[in-house]
Amino acid sequence: MQAEAIRPPSPFLLLAEGRALFEIGALAFARPLLSTAPKGDGHPVLVLPGLGASDGSTVALRRYLDGRGYETHAWELGRNLGLRGGTLDKLLARLDGIHAASGRKVSLVGWSLGGVFARELAKLRPDIVRQVISLGSPFAGDPRANNAWRVYEFFNDHPVDQPPIPTTLSEPPPVPTTSIYSRTDGIVSWRSCQNEPGDRIENIEVESSHVGMGFNAAVLYAVADRLAQAEGEWAPFDRSGVRGCVYKDPARAH
Repeated sequence: MQAEAIRPPSPFLLLAEGRALFEIGALAFARPLLSTAPKGDGHPVLVLPGLGASDGSTVALRRYLDGRGYETHAWELGRNLGLRGGTLDKLLARLDGIHAASGRKVSLVGWSLGGVFARELAKLRPDIVRQVISLGSPFAGDPRANNAWRVYEFFNDHPVDQPPIPTTLSEPPPVPTTSIYSRTDGIVSWRSCQNEPGDRIENIEVESSHVGMGFNAAVLYAVADRLAQAEGEWAPFDRSGVRGCVYKDPARAH
């Protein structure tokens, strides 16, 4: 997908981000459905927050995954303000520590910028990462095809399209990789969240705001479903039957 073809979400979608409050409120009513998601095997899951957010933003997601049988971990680095102050080195140390303590591969779940970080961590430590799941993470196309790049540049000493590490953001890590995104995202262009088709690489589309992704029932269910796969085994997300009403075909044209 060519970078010039991707544009930031419209002002209307940006204003519509306020619906995140309804997604948060609806989460309690979705608990019966969320309880039907497959149980996990207890392996560790490191959850990374988005730009400007802290571990407080991922509490609901982590508690849900705890309840499904995972050993969840917060990133414990304060607010995510980008690649500054040795953030990547600290994240690598955090990942290495969790792996060493558990003796098991770690799954990474990252929201927005946190998902971009998760993908890069998996490229650097593929031997200890089980899989990567990103939520509304802009890794493809123009890094300015979103309504948050100015905030990123305010907090960092490098342009958003010139990260201080040698990498190709759109290149997926060599582990099972899932991108969950919404076409009604008001912060990040959904096109910049799409993986190119490949082995053990997939896209899952949901109906969600960007700010509410960590509380959206469809997102939480999809995350639990992906994490429940046995280590070394992988199959694409099953959209058949009733699921097809909630999870649209990400390959569709419109």
